[in-house]
Amino acid sequence: MEQKRQLTPYEQVYLKMYDRFLKISETAVRVTDTRNAPWHIVDASDGHYRDLMTGRILLSALEQALKRPAVERRGARKPVPKAGSTVTVLNKVKLTATLAPEKYEKKLEKLQARLNHLAWQARKKGISTVAMFEGWDAAGKGGAIRRVIAALDARLFRIIPIAAPTDEERAHHYLWRFWRHIPRAGYFTIYDRSWYGRVLVERVEKFATPNEWSRAYGEINSFEQQLTDHGICVCKFWLHISPEEQLRRFKERQQIAYKKHKITAEDWRNREKWDAYEAAVDEMVSRTSTKDAPWTLVAANDKRQARITVLRTLCDRLEDTLNRG
Repeated sequence: MEQKRQLTPYEQVYLKMYDRFLKISETAVRVTDTRNAPWHIVDASDGHYRDLMTGRILLSALEQALKRPAVERRGARKPVPKAGSTVTVLNKVKLTATLAPEKYEKKLEKLQARLNHLAWQARKKGISTVAMFEGWDAAGKGGAIRRVIAALDARLFRIIPIAAPTDEERAHHYLWRFWRHIPRAGYFTIYDRSWYGRVLVERVEKFATPNEWSRAYGEINSFEQQLTDHGICVCKFWLHISPEEQLRRFKERQQIAYKKHKITAEDWRNREKWDAYEAAVDEMVSRTSTKDAPWTLVAANDKRQARITVLRTLCDRLEDTLNRG
């Protein structure tokens, strides 16, 4: 039988200080991450993925540097773009999981009861919750949100649907329209899309300049750090589906009378930019998933499975915040 290698004294000390090291490293990355010298956060839980992504990033950086004029290379004025690769964090989401209707109903009832209990505990302790939902068009954000609020007293939550900014909102910093909806102590705010539009739709559609959306990663991390430092439970969900499943749902919406309003020309246009959005999501998750405000990538090809994942994660995160509070 193969014996496990004994940890060195240094490794033992490191493990004991891991949480402290993680918090310090997140702060260091946030403070020193710039457009001209960006950090690339690589998920190292899978060795093959880690090595492949590191190689692709280095290769892309070298290729982009060689394409720039010599005088520009010496000036180092332009950033190294993120690696253009079809390998992203979304590739690691297993979309095959399904949940039978009878099992779903049992789990749903149990998790909603648990969430209701935790919500009232949070109300009593004055602990607020911010839950935000991002995802592909037709990924099921609305359905997941409805299962969450079904567990909550109507007095305890607000849903903030996010669309294009108004003239008033454009006159302020882009985070202003989200700041003003942060819940008071003991309540929930649920964002149907969020401040991450800055590094998603505004980036891909060129509504924000490269300097603006590149700067936003640090701004968002600081914003969320302020929330969690205040004791707020922050939950971030990306609902992921395959292109094939999205196409099936689009066609279904066209055929069902009461769903036709959900499908627009803009949905079809966004679908054509799938690769660009996937690259933006990859960088978003890599640069803004922190210990206190991690991203949860939800496999949503099966809507029942996705809703259970959202409810369970929300319960676990809220329970953890209550225990720490």
